[in-house]
Amino acid sequence: MFICMSLKMDSLKYIDLFCGIGGFHQVLKSLGCKCVLACDIDKYCRQVYKMNYGMELEPDVKKLNPDTMPDFDILCGGFPCQAFSNAGKKKTFEDNRGLLFDEIIRIVKVKKPRFIFLENVKHILKVDNGKVINYILDKLDKTGYNVQYFKMSPHEYGIPQQRERIYFVCIRKDIYSGDKVMLKYKKTDKIYFNNYLDKIEDIPDKYLVKGDVLKCLEAWDEMIKIFDVGEKISPTIMVDEFYNTYTEEEFSTLAKWRQDYITKNRPLYEKYKDKWDAWYQKHKEILTKRKIYAKLEWQVGIIKENDSIFNYFIQMRQSGIRVKRAKYFPTLVAISQIPIYGKERRYLTPKEGLRLQSFPSNFKILDDDKHIYKQLGNSVNIENVKNVIESTLEQYNFI
Repeated sequence: MFICMSLKMDSLKYIDLFCGIGGFHQVLKSLGCKCVLACDIDKYCRQVYKMNYGMELEPDVKKLNPDTMPDFDILCGGFPCQAFSNAGKKKTFEDNRGLLFDEIIRIVKVKKPRFIFLENVKHILKVDNGKVINYILDKLDKTGYNVQYFKMSPHEYGIPQQRERIYFVCIRKDIYSGDKVMLKYKKTDKIYFNNYLDKIEDIPDKYLVKGDVLKCLEAWDEMIKIFDVGEKISPTIMVDEFYNTYTEEEFSTLAKWRQDYITKNRPLYEKYKDKWDAWYQKHKEILTKRKIYAKLEWQVGIIKENDSIFNYFIQMRQSGIRVKRAKYFPTLVAISQIPIYGKERRYLTPKEGLRLQSFPSNFKILDDDKHIYKQLGNSVNIENVKNVIESTLEQYNFI
């Protein structure tokens, strides 16, 4: 174990804001640092945190008083990304969750920790034409911190999950050395996918795809097998639109993205018209049961020989059925879009999710899948965090 020492040979102290189930805590604890305060608004996260770390958490960052808080050397936090994420409504500064970053600044102005480590979605760099990232960088600069950020994903470091995130390294200006932090762990193309999977015989029946979802996927798989090898079937196929008719005026009132998809789908429908019609009539009951069942986002290239929807990862999303290559899992998210491992016709299990976020095998979780999937979707990836924090503290001779 590495020992993380301060200039006075005491353990560095840190606070863990928006802590979730403690991804930052896992790293800093392993480095010998001491957590003196943790905070999260979600009561189920607080339960898991206490189960694993024995700490009572503060429930509301807005009620933290920096004048009465213990001193600390490091502040870390994956501040809420809903206001910045592609999955959100992009309200940014109009969304109170987006302004929670200012709570970090409010605390830092008083406590002035040596280091701040933050995490957010990659989209934060572009949202509002860069206004959000500029706001964050300006606030940190004026508060007395030099800032560097990294775009990282577990799949770049041998972990089979594509999860691109931005990690901020903020160093107090009076101790800043003038040198950029160099990441200690290097990228790799080697991914041992099967090391992250449960054995199929050990997977409980509740994680197998069943019912309407399975019927829907089997219906689409039937259509996939009809297409010619080499056929391009993107962008999103909206099969229900094949049978809608619009006047020119009605069509012009549709959203631009819908007009675009309808126009691009038309040649594919015309080429296979009779087969589409027969297939749709056969499976109309399931395809019309939910709007997403009639939409297919095929993100795996042209149709290949012996292709199947079950060769890939699948997510049932609001935008439709998303199909992605099976080299690594799609991003775990905090909403009900649990990845389906097509080859085994089953959902990702919580244990697999923990591995994909690099939590240890003895990590304790709630006996409630709904909450643990949400918590994993909101969590930082521990190995990515370790790369950032360990590299920084080592460069500044605290390790």
